[in-house]
Amino acid sequence: MSHSIKRVSDKRHRIAVIDGPNMSNLGARSKKVYGAIASLDDLKAFVAGFGSDLGVEVSTFSSNYEGAILEFIHESAEQVDGYIINPAGLTTVGEAVRHALEETTKPVVEVHFSNITAGAGGARGLGGGAIQSTLTHTATGMCMGLRQYSYIGALTALVLSLDDASFLGAQP
Repeated sequence: MSHSIKRVSDKRHRIAVIDGPNMSNLGARSKKVYGAIASLDDLKAFVAGFGSDLGVEVSTFSSNYEGAILEFIHESAEQVDGYIINPAGLTTVGEAVRHALEETTKPVVEVHFSNITAGAGGARGLGGGAIQSTLTHTATGMCMGLRQYSYIGALTALVLSLDDASFLGAQP
């Protein structure tokens, strides 16, 4: 039996994927939390490849510097249909990033390799326990705890919601 994702539109949405501080060290991070993915470049290729399979254009951006992330958001807002962001090291302190994303009025899906709400020692949790993200309360949605597959879940959901004119507030 074959399964595939069925889109209701053939529009080639433009999705920007942003990775924040510490993601550049992906291959050297905890294997328990981050799995076997070897590098940030491997992650970018994985997500872009899946986007191509979905029929959308994925652009990627990463930086260890909040100012560079802000500039990317400001410069890309008119060229993209939605954002996926792993705030990483900015998760608890990224108010400026959250504000910039909110101002774009584009849908935003927050992603995390770990389950940031899990207690210390949880199967997909962080070693230090649960943390509170500053981005979640204005994000369109969130996908977490599924390592690199969190990005695939976020990308699939974002594309299907962009295809559904009534989902993001437009009239059907």
